[in-house]
Amino acid sequence: MKFDDNLFMKRCLELASKGVGITSPNPMVGAVIVLNNEIIGEGYHKKYGDNHAEVNAINSVKNKSLLKKATLYINLEPCNHHGKTPPCTDLIIKKKIPKVVIGTYDPNPRVSGRGIRKLKENKIDVTINVLEYECKKLNKRFFCYQKNKRPYVILKWAESKDGFIAPNNQKKEEIYWISEFESRKLAHKWRSEEDSIVVGINTILSDNPELTNRYHKGKSAIPLIIDPNNKLKNNSKVLKKHSKIFHLIDLKINNHKNYSSKINYEDGVKSILDYAHKKYINSMLVEGGAKTINFFLESNLWDEARVFRGGKNIKSGIKAPSSYNLNLITTEKIGKDRLTYYSNEPENKL
Repeated sequence: MKFDDNLFMKRCLELASKGVGITSPNPMVGAVIVLNNEIIGEGYHKKYGDNHAEVNAINSVKNKSLLKKATLYINLEPCNHHGKTPPCTDLIIKKKIPKVVIGTYDPNPRVSGRGIRKLKENKIDVTINVLEYECKKLNKRFFCYQKNKRPYVILKWAESKDGFIAPNNQKKEEIYWISEFESRKLAHKWRSEEDSIVVGINTILSDNPELTNRYHKGKSAIPLIIDPNNKLKNNSKVLKKHSKIFHLIDLKINNHKNYSSKINYEDGVKSILDYAHKKYINSMLVEGGAKTINFFLESNLWDEARVFRGGKNIKSGIKAPSSYNLNLITTEKIGKDRLTYYSNEPENKL
């Protein structure tokens, strides 16, 4: 039975996805080495600073002489520059791998097209754009960061059955849960997949959240707190639970804490995203509150929204976002809740 390129590229994507949340600011990459329609080696980029996928795949091949007759499949163009590790193109050439099948080009200007060109200059047969859409979708954060010069922005909120994000009479530091525990566990999993979790100062002052992913194993995203007037209290839980935070205050503030950074809030969301880009934040999960979510929606500088709808009616309170251009992707049931995914089409094109 003869297998096609798509099958082996799907395997690359499966391997690459194991690196979600831990390879940033690098992309997620998987590699498969095939001889006579059989996989003889495979690997993926396990975390930032470690070997790239090609290196791990080549190292996994027991009989290295077989590489001279094999095909290397990889979901992203091999690098051709020195970074944390040597260029992967050099290793491919050194091992005399005759054919390379690539899912999509690398949007990083230091790589884009150069890796492919070097392989071709060394008489290697190169096929590109195999499952291109799927390969770009997997690395949507990396592509957004490189092409748009900003993080990939995911908005997340929970709203009641009658369209409220919180009740009016909520007591200080008492969180009113709209969604069920199953939904909250999923939201914590999302936190482990993104570089940063974003909240406004009102959420910190009213809820005093930890902003950890305690319901899911893995690293916690770094909190980014939008606090123009420098109201964050030194006894806030977020400071106790995280060794690092991004605390953004306005340029006009004279006194500031040693963990604070000043930005020009007159530039709106763009100033926050510019700061995040400089800090190599590839993605951010914006969790609230309502003012912060609307701040991003109004700017149109966001990529997708994930909305939980619970079964409770609040009757009065803070209205959930509703009058924006939310393009439906899909919807599913999470326990008793309904989860809907939306995209911002102009910014969501791959």
